[in-house]
Amino acid sequence: QVQLVESGGGLVQAGGSLRLSCAASGLTFSNYAMGWFRQAPGKERELVAGISWEGGRTYYADSVKGRFTISRDNAKNTVYLQMDSLKPEDTAVYYCAADRRGSGDYKRHYEFYGQGTQVTVSS
Repeated sequence: QVQLVESGGGLVQAGGSLRLSCAASGLTFSNYAMGWFRQAPGKERELVAGISWEGGRTYYADSVKGRFTISRDNAKNTVYLQMDSLKPEDTAVYYCAADRRGSGDYKRHYEFYGQGTQVTVSS
């Protein structure tokens, strides 16, 4: 079955950086656009970044543009999220997700999700 396993979360001070990774198995990775969602307590799950199957197109939520970078390595079945200049409001559980139908910029196209990794940014 499809498995998406996130890693790289943790506690970081404001202004710091983290790099999240997501290893995918059980699917033909290069057939899927990939994305990162986040959910903070009491808030809806938000699509923060997406990348097309070949990596040529990316999407970013306005709240993270210029600070986060999504990338993928199809040879390793892995997608990454580089997070720089982190802010306390970036604190959330971050989820990796797979989109078979689109290019990664429409949240309702995502059909598979990982278990999530906690990111906490202290002020």
